[in-house]
Amino acid sequence: MKALLSTATGGPETLVLGDLPDPVAGKGQVVVAVKACSINFPDTLIIEDRYQFKPPRPFAPGGEIAGIIESIGEGVTGFAVGDRVLAGCGNGGLSEKIVLGTHNLYKMPDEMSFEEGASLLMTYGTSAHALKDRGRMKPGESVLVLGGAGGIGISAIELAKAYGGRVVAGVSSEAKARVAREAGADDVVIYPYQPFDKDQSKAVAEMFKAAAGPNGFDIVYDTVGGDYSEPALRSIAWEGRFLVVGFPAGIAKLPLNLTLLKSCDVCGVFWGAYTAREPEKNRANINELFELYKAGKIKPRVSETFPLERGGEAIAKLGNREAVGKLVVTM
Repeated sequence: MKALLSTATGGPETLVLGDLPDPVAGKGQVVVAVKACSINFPDTLIIEDRYQFKPPRPFAPGGEIAGIIESIGEGVTGFAVGDRVLAGCGNGGLSEKIVLGTHNLYKMPDEMSFEEGASLLMTYGTSAHALKDRGRMKPGESVLVLGGAGGIGISAIELAKAYGGRVVAGVSSEAKARVAREAGADDVVIYPYQPFDKDQSKAVAEMFKAAAGPNGFDIVYDTVGGDYSEPALRSIAWEGRFLVVGFPAGIAKLPLNLTLLKSCDVCGVFWGAYTAREPEKNRANINELFELYKAGKIKPRVSETFPLERGGEAIAKLGNREAVGKLVVTM
């Protein structure tokens, strides 16, 4: 089978189209013929050996896929050959076929395309876990979403609206602001590009505070990091929840005196570990996402597709923060 392989540590330019043996389903496993694989921020890190997990080379990046079950191993129940499925896989998705266990494998709604299916789990799964489990979100609360035009930012906007919140999106351009508004954001803050000096950081904080109103944001959903995190934290409400989701702009350093003054929580969000530690709770979240999709309250926005041999271009585009919505590689 064909696969886009990382054979040496480096950026997307180091990926090569190669051949791997066809996988065989072992006990408790299925083989999926991959139809679509979405690109996510961990894909930019894993090929540079900067992610939490370092698979042995050669390996294919790609952490979530959609496709059709081709074969089933001993002991698998609830799935059949020919089922349309989506799955989280960590890596290996940029391949024509993949072997998977069933703990993070789901039957797709009939109405969902493979491109949409490959774009649901990591973004919407993360946002559901973040807002519900870590952020303890309640109807009527206000949410600031940093990086509001990316795939995960859009998912946070849609879900926060579905959960009854008021949502402000932070983005870096007017074009991205339009995307955030289309996703349902009630208001948008267009912030400048980092780095910020002290005065610039204070100015960005004032922009966030003005959008929040006098009480501040109950939840800050930070998918960006870097110099954007501290200004966002300064706009948080009393006993607010600051959700640490990702840091494409760099790992932030937060002044902890602000957490004391606001009596707020800083909450890490590691959805991948959550799926392994709390599989039944995660499955309940994903099943709720399917119902929200059917009701038209969420819809993955696939902005561009790439063939397998150009998968490195998709990873580079995401890594350069040029992506709007989801980038998907199709087989």
